Amino acid sequence: MKKVIYPGTFDPVTNGHVDIVRRAVELFDEVIVTVAKNPTKTELFSVEERIEMLKESMKGFPTVKVDSFGGLVVDHARQVGAVGIIRGLRAVSDFEYEFQMALMNRKLADDIATILLMPHARYTYLNSTIVRNLAAFHGDVSGFVPPFVEKKLKEKFPKKSL
Repeated sequence: MKKVIYPGTFDPVTNGHVDIVRRAVELFDEVIVTVAKNPTKTELFSVEERIEMLKESMKGFPTVKVDSFGGLVVDHARQVGAVGIIRGLRAVSDFEYEFQMALMNRKLADDIATILLMPHARYTYLNSTIVRNLAAFHGDVSGFVPPFVEKKLKEKFPKKSL
């Protein structure tokens, strides 16, 4: 059974993330979407909230599990028995960073492959930061995130009456 992990902060999960998962489940027996605990980042949603949003967003994929980790991604991949690490590649600007990370991960664990998947073209500009900023200014995020995530963003950024 070929198992991979798809690590990220997912703050919040976007339709681009869901599209990467859709592509990964076609290639692997099991995909573990795993929330990275990154102490250097300031997140909008807690790890628990992100796990909840991911679980809701992944309901249509029976071979997907959701969890979290802290530390090195290759250590987590080994702990869960994954043969690879899925990474999304939206644009050329992502390539250099992902290339460096893939080489470092190979140096740390040459038995774990990095698999770069491109989302559908309609998601190439989309990232969590853009979605958070749009939501903070009460813009319509419905085309960019799953419905449950949209609801959670509205709770984080309620409209204030004058």
